Amino acid sequence: MAKRLGSQLFVSRLSFYITNQQLKQLFSPFGVVTEARLVIDRETRRPKGFGFVTFESEIDAQKALEAMNGRILDGRLIFVEVAETSR
Repeated sequence: MAKRLGSQLFVSRLSFYITNQQLKQLFSPFGVVTEARLVIDRETRRPKGFGFVTFESEIDAQKALEAMNGRILDGRLIFVEVAETSR
């Protein structure tokens, strides 16, 4: 059985000031984003600088990965990779 790429991406090195909505808008040109979620620090209530973007299709996720990985965003070099799933 072929390994599935997955439709969830892990995005790291984001600005600490980005919002979930901005993250979703950033990845929307590549396809239907079903969820864009930043990981928030419990104590400061600010984003930790990374999050997850889930697409409706694996093909759209792959397009976004290829286009966005290594891009400069808000003066920061961001990294995009397929999210590791425990399933």
